[in-house]
Amino acid sequence: MDNALGRRFTARSLLLFALPNIIMMVFLSMYTIVDGIFISRFAGTLALSAVNMSYPLNCLEMAVGIMLASGGSAVIARKLGEGDADAARRDFSFLVLVSLTLGVLFMALGNLFLDPIIRLLGASEAQFELCKIYTRILLFFAPAFFLQTAFQTLFITAGKPGLGLFATVCGGLANMVLDYVFVGVCGWGIAGAAVATGLGYLVPAAAGLIYFARKRDSALYFVRAKPDWRMLGQACFNGSSEMVTNIANAITTFLFNALFLRYWGEDGVAAITIVLYFQFVCTAVFFGFSMGVAPVISYKYGAQDHKQLKHIFRICMGFVLLCSVGSFVLSRVAIGPCLRVFTEAGGNVFQITMNGFPIYAVCFLFMGLSIFASAMFTAFSDGKVSAIISFARTLVFLVGMLLLLPALLGETGIWLSVPAAEGLGVVVSVWYLIRKRKIYQY
Repeated sequence: MDNALGRRFTARSLLLFALPNIIMMVFLSMYTIVDGIFISRFAGTLALSAVNMSYPLNCLEMAVGIMLASGGSAVIARKLGEGDADAARRDFSFLVLVSLTLGVLFMALGNLFLDPIIRLLGASEAQFELCKIYTRILLFFAPAFFLQTAFQTLFITAGKPGLGLFATVCGGLANMVLDYVFVGVCGWGIAGAAVATGLGYLVPAAAGLIYFARKRDSALYFVRAKPDWRMLGQACFNGSSEMVTNIANAITTFLFNALFLRYWGEDGVAAITIVLYFQFVCTAVFFGFSMGVAPVISYKYGAQDHKQLKHIFRICMGFVLLCSVGSFVLSRVAIGPCLRVFTEAGGNVFQITMNGFPIYAVCFLFMGLSIFASAMFTAFSDGKVSAIISFARTLVFLVGMLLLLPALLGETGIWLSVPAAEGLGVVVSVWYLIRKRKIYQY
């Protein structure tokens, strides 16, 4: 059976291959953003700040799900490139089963210990009940969330990125429509937003289960799952950088919430929530592209097609650098009009955001290169280097800057922390890209 990953890629065909995943990741980021718009407009900025207090828990779920999906995808794609399709299908089936099991565990344990979790996340008394309502509902949809996270990557590995895009777009549209119905029309507030988001998760999760349960014209489909703990360990190791990225997001969001709560109160948390929504969209493009091309890189590396690997690497670097500049320019132009969608112009949340965003937006110039470098080394099954890049960029540097710069520069230091950390992250990424070039022949 021919695999779409085995073809000869040009710049156009590679970008078209990755485009569905880029759009898919943007739609995934819209889940949270659309919730934020409806919550802010119909339930107020206090409710919006409460949603962001629960975000670190969502990051933890994402960390585990993406670790399995991206790390497992590299293993599966490499085996397909080596011609061992039967082993690839067994690994695929086992990883999906593990993802579902972890989703059930998160649902059960999260609801069992919900009150201490919310307090640990730092919710104020004014935010506590709203945060609890939102988090409890989303936890009930954790199994669907894990399956969606797995399938968004594994559809690409199967050579069917268009199907993954279609399922995710349908899920995103369902979330948007249901947000309007539950929050705008029914007046369910923060609970309605959570239900809409959870039902949005169910659409791509169900689509993946139905598609892969039937033998089709694709490289992957469900077979009897055979536990392979060594493969699972390798997948977790390969995907450790993606896990670190999301755990770091959880930690840094927690620190952001604490700092903004201290300096500006609940309005400050609402302001950083809106700024993070901008970051979601920009990083969605970089993550979508990197995840979209990663199976291609894994396949070419497994097939020892060094000529194609070099060509693909040059295309990727050009795309990332172009999008980095584009993201920065677009964010600076769009911040004012987009901010008015969330809150009234001239209000406290509006002013806090407009004062700090010009500093924060500089990070968009740097983050794309590090995201791609980390994903590329995951595709080579070099989990160690990938994890170092992610760990340095999203945890060591960012946490360090968040602890250091506010103490030195006050409010300006909070906004400057992310650009400073991303700039240091680029230095680490470039160093590894140069050092490993001859080893992997890209």
